Amino acid sequence: MDLTVSRGGFSLPFIFVIGGERIVGKTLLWEMRAGEFKKGKFDKAIIPIGSTENHGDHLPYGTDTIVALEIAREVASQVEGLFVVPPLYYGMSEHYSMFPISISLRSETLIEVIKDVLRSLIKHGIKKIFIMNGHDGNIAPIEIASRAIKMEHPDVKIASLDAWWISAGRLLPPDTFEVWDGLGHAGEGETSIMLALKPELVDMSVAKGVVPELPAEVEMKWSFDELTPYGATGDPTKATKEKGEKMKKVLVELIVNFFKEMEEKDWKYGAGF
Repeated sequence: MDLTVSRGGFSLPFIFVIGGERIVGKTLLWEMRAGEFKKGKFDKAIIPIGSTENHGDHLPYGTDTIVALEIAREVASQVEGLFVVPPLYYGMSEHYSMFPISISLRSETLIEVIKDVLRSLIKHGIKKIFIMNGHDGNIAPIEIASRAIKMEHPDVKIASLDAWWISAGRLLPPDTFEVWDGLGHAGEGETSIMLALKPELVDMSVAKGVVPELPAEVEMKWSFDELTPYGATGDPTKATKEKGEKMKKVLVELIVNFFKEMEEKDWKYGAGF
């Protein structure tokens, strides 16, 4: 299988070589024509969900959406029959709204938007759906929406990667990051992956953050101005493109392997009955 790469924010076709025949297709739904979609024989969708909110002075407002979309795009280039749904650029960002500018949906609104996107896909026969989330405030709405749709349509398979920033830290060697396990809003990990994905949008000369003192195990329901004066937590000055490339690699492999394993199992899981 020979794969092309994505450049400049646009998808290039991926190329499958099957029995000597080269089959070219697209993966981004908004760039496809109806005839192309039909020929693609798509049966799986990936939904990137992000946010538009302050990420300190060094990262763009769309960081969460950019990361979710770029990971989704790379995964779709490696999984046959998978297409990328247009990303949601707005999430539940009220807890970041004290730093301008954050454009937030209410949790109730986001829940209904996710439900409607899922219902639309199901209506057109797409019953294997993966949600690629890029923002912490979306986790609860994704859970509520996807559980509700699963109860409406028990035959539909819905999966999600809720917190890539946690998954990357678990998958990489423990010495990969220097501060706070790479965590933080616009911190070491998030800044690193942006340096790998969209370095032209990052200004490291103004990067700064702080590691907040939070209790272990018990989760505080904070507003972001209680944690930092900068719009960023963690230590973005420790970020590197190399760390970001490692994060991207393990995340893409994680999701591609998930699809591979599920296809091999005919999307059966649990007790397998």
